[in-house]
This record gives sequence, C-alpha cells and structure tokens, in this order.
Amino acid sequence: MTVNYGSRRTVVGAHYGLRDWLSQRVTATLMALFTLVVLGQVIFSRGPIGYDKWAGIFSAQWMKVLTFTVIVSLLWHVWVGMRDVFMDYVKPVGLRLALQVFTIAWLTGCAGWAVQVLWRL
Repeated sequence: MTVNYGSRRTVVGAHYGLRDWLSQRVTATLMALFTLVVLGQVIFSRGPIGYDKWAGIFSAQWMKVLTFTVIVSLLWHVWVGMRDVFMDYVKPVGLRLALQVFTIAWLTGCAGWAVQVLWRL
C-alpha cells in the first residue's frame, strides 16, 4: 500500500529566470538613459519646442540609430514581460500560443513602423 502525502509538484515552463531578470533590467536601463539624453537635448535647446525642433533632434544619424536601439530594447522588454505573463496566467496551451504569436506579430509590426518613422524624417 502506497501513501501519498501532499501533491506532486509539476514543474513547467522554460525557466529563463536570471536571463529574463537581467534582460528586463538592462533594457530598462537603456530606455532610462535614452530618456535622459532626449531630455537633455530638449532642456538645452533654445526657442520654442515644435515639430522643427523635434525633427532636428532626431535627424542626426547617430540619434536615429540610438532611437532604433532603444525601440528594439523596448520591444524585447515587452516580449519578455508578456511571455512571462502568458506563461504564468494563461493555462490553455492553444490560447497561450495564439497570444504569443499575436504578440510577436504586433511587436514586429511596431518595429517596422518605427523604422519607417525614423528614416522618413
């Protein structure tokens, strides 16, 4: 006769752990530093802040590359967060997969839109 005390723990998930934690912190730090750079450019600019001033800030090639790097960081930050939420709270595998595919498609579209906006200035 076998006696079971408690329940067996089912271990699921990909166990990204430290990698996810670190990527969230690194991407958040990049976004915070970028915000400080943009704020510095706005604060130290002269005259009224209008479309021409904003276009001037983002017209330099180094600023476009930096902005796109931050956008990629933002998209990665969102992906890691949404994937973790889906893995933790959406139990039906089919629904979780559909949500993840939709999220990937949406974020890819946002990246394409960002490229179009940045290099149209």
